[in-house]
Amino acid sequence: MAERVLIVDDDTRLSAMLSDYLSGNGYTVDTAATATVGIAELGRRNPDVVILDVMLPDIDGFETCRRMRAVSDVPILMLTAKGEETDRIVGLELGADDYLPKPFNPRELLARLKAILRRRNGSAAVTRTLRFGRLEIDPGSRSVRIDGRECTLTSYQFDVLVALAENPGRTLSREQLMDAVKGEELDAFDRSIDVHISRIRAAIESDPKHPRRIITVRGAGYVFARYQDDTR
Repeated sequence: MAERVLIVDDDTRLSAMLSDYLSGNGYTVDTAATATVGIAELGRRNPDVVILDVMLPDIDGFETCRRMRAVSDVPILMLTAKGEETDRIVGLELGADDYLPKPFNPRELLARLKAILRRRNGSAAVTRTLRFGRLEIDPGSRSVRIDGRECTLTSYQFDVLVALAENPGRTLSREQLMDAVKGEELDAFDRSIDVHISRIRAAIESDPKHPRRIITVRGAGYVFARYQDDTR
């Protein structure tokens, strides 16, 4: 069955071009020109991934992302204005999985969609449950729990966490984390990993401002603590 993409963008020419391009590459594509219709289509069509523009005529893309994330864990790729770093940070903080600045090459968008869907379909090599003190990471069900309570993460954030947890005690640079999660060479937004780490910490740390699970190594990257919650 073809994977379904929902494009939410009021630029009808761009949506039509992307629809033709993605359809030609084996995807089923639905489009919506407003956030209101896009949110309704999310529930009606149950897409595998959403392409969401920041600039929409009724509700901006950030609020749309927040509303979609409140009801679904569907991967969201946000389209942002070229060079608007703030837009990218805000989108990631609200739960977007990735971003792409306009104008863009359709081949790059396709590569990003493939990477998102590969993660979504559970391509991680690790299938065993990873346990660190009170923290439990289950790649099979793509779930994270602390003391049995489920923690909410986006698909991208889950894979960043797994990449770290597979290498406890080892410092991973931002580039290594992005390569591990995306699985291919793509232009990277330098601060995107920092934003995702911040969101992961908010979900799994007792005190995100003083983390004990994901430690920053200044100038080098991040290390996932081998021992947590005073357990060994």
